[in-house]
Amino acid sequence: MVKVTFPDGSVREFAAGTTAYQVAESISPRLAADCLAASVDETTVDLSYVINNDCAIKFYKWDDAEGKHAFWHTSSHLLAEALEALYPGIKFGIGPAIEQGFYYDVDCPVPILESDLPKIEAKMAELARNKETLVRTEVAKADALKTFTEKGDQYKVELITALEDGTISFYSNGAFTDLCRGPHIPHTGFIKAIKLTSVAGAYWRGDEKNKMLTRIYGISFPKKAMLDEYLQMLEEAKKRDHRKLGKELELFTFSQRVGQGLPLWLPKGAELRDRLERFLRKIQKQHGYQQVITPHIGNKDLYVTSGHYAKYGKDSFQPIHTPFEGEEYLLKPMNCPHHCEIYRSKPRSYKDLPVRLAEFGTVYRYEQSGELHGLSRVRSFTQDDAHLFVRPDQLLEEFEKVIDIVLYIFRTLKFDKYTAQISLRDPENTSKYIGSDENWEKAENAIIQACQEKGLNTVVETGEAAFYGPKLDFMVKDALGRSWQLGTIQVDYNLPERFDLTYKGADDKLHRPIMIHRAPFGSMERFVAVLLEHTAGKFPLWLAPDQCVVLPISEKFNAYAEEVAAYLNEHDVRAQIDDRNEKIGRKIRDNELKRIPYLLIVGEKEAAERSVSVRAQGEGDKGSMTLEQYRDYMHGLVAAEIEANKLQ
Repeated sequence: MVKVTFPDGSVREFAAGTTAYQVAESISPRLAADCLAASVDETTVDLSYVINNDCAIKFYKWDDAEGKHAFWHTSSHLLAEALEALYPGIKFGIGPAIEQGFYYDVDCPVPILESDLPKIEAKMAELARNKETLVRTEVAKADALKTFTEKGDQYKVELITALEDGTISFYSNGAFTDLCRGPHIPHTGFIKAIKLTSVAGAYWRGDEKNKMLTRIYGISFPKKAMLDEYLQMLEEAKKRDHRKLGKELELFTFSQRVGQGLPLWLPKGAELRDRLERFLRKIQKQHGYQQVITPHIGNKDLYVTSGHYAKYGKDSFQPIHTPFEGEEYLLKPMNCPHHCEIYRSKPRSYKDLPVRLAEFGTVYRYEQSGELHGLSRVRSFTQDDAHLFVRPDQLLEEFEKVIDIVLYIFRTLKFDKYTAQISLRDPENTSKYIGSDENWEKAENAIIQACQEKGLNTVVETGEAAFYGPKLDFMVKDALGRSWQLGTIQVDYNLPERFDLTYKGADDKLHRPIMIHRAPFGSMERFVAVLLEHTAGKFPLWLAPDQCVVLPISEKFNAYAEEVAAYLNEHDVRAQIDDRNEKIGRKIRDNELKRIPYLLIVGEKEAAERSVSVRAQGEGDKGSMTLEQYRDYMHGLVAAEIEANKLQ
């Protein structure tokens, strides 16, 4: 007999050899019918998993992330089975579940086009109705290599070659067999609704030197109504695409002549960004941060010392060679090495700490062209970066103060749904990281304790730490329920050692400070992209690049429109004029599409009374106001926003 512990702490005994499904069935046949996967001692497994030892068990349904992951993982295998049936000779790369759905990378003898997706969907649906069981088999490495060598699938052979014997498993569904760790749902009959969403190119193993494979994306659900709801959300997401809105609102652009992934901020976008920067600068000043500025390049040796060159050199722009032999510079990939040098520019005492250095510093990374995406993935971006150099006794308090700043920003900008992800190093692969085990343990414990004291809703992700230290990443859900990583705080014992940073303690001896890296926005580019999609371009009044636009009903009133705009701008109300030779109805429609909060219509009556006819975005007519009344009205609205959001 084996003892099985359930999430509520209760313990029951079962015969050794009982499967996870049988345990679920013993609780409730309905539970067993709804379950998609389970975890045994915190490892997610198939429901067919055989229990031979005492363990803790948990079951996952569709509403659980682990349940969705298994569902979509099985869907990727179903996709592969359909492709193998439709395209003889096709070869397979990898086919994982992702945050929303799944994909499979394939090497097909004939091109697969968007127009082919309905045919593949239909084949998947046909196979799903067969309720094919996902059968797991453990395979010796030699046998695994033989299987895929005979199939001529060099991609699977390459993957198997890198695996250790005794760790290899296959899964079969219908006529399809794949190299896979699992887990999977019990059978394909759970998959009731399927949508293949797009076809893209992807280099094998993400390397531009390798062959370009075809990547087919899809999503699936246990009910058709769920798919319908998802497709509706996709349509809304298209309307909110920050690339589309950025163009419509004239915020930013890109130019092939300037270069891929290098954004150009237009005047309105620059104003928006500047307003966000000033908002954060004010908060930072209140919290004792000092603003610094560092160059856009640095000597290669700086990044060799920090360890960034060894870890990220291949993802950086190539070194800049100067006329001086052997001298090399890099476009700055990180701000932290520069801030370390500022800290060590003079002796520090324990009384000087914490030292908080902040910079809106632009950095450069050579992202692959296929991964560039509007503002959310670029090669040049500005981090709202800061580095705090603290004593050990200050670490927890300072870390918690940074959490307060991040949450304050989220509250102000209406990011109400978020999870704090504690990213730890992978204990099974410590070669990926620098620094001692002792320092890693201290840093990880500090983050965990700070989260507990702040009562944050947290998840732990092992293996997601930065190479120099653990971190706390804030995963934010936008208005459409999509998750984004915004804001990060990291604890670092390693860079202070690498740069030999010290302070003189009360004992008159030299001690090593601890470093906190933090960026509440993450990067200005990515943050603006997410904010655009979250708000659909309808920014809060205090942040909107243009708070109102003056619309003269004919050219006769252009002069008065200019007088109105000048008065409002002079009194801290951001106004522009639309004096095009168009009908007033057209002007109203066009400016509503630009998401400008207030439209001010002026004609003969308004010019005579020195007033404006006010129309609010999405609300309609607000009546007539004198310029002074409208000025006070706008000041009152902004003040109310400030009070409601507790802006400082």
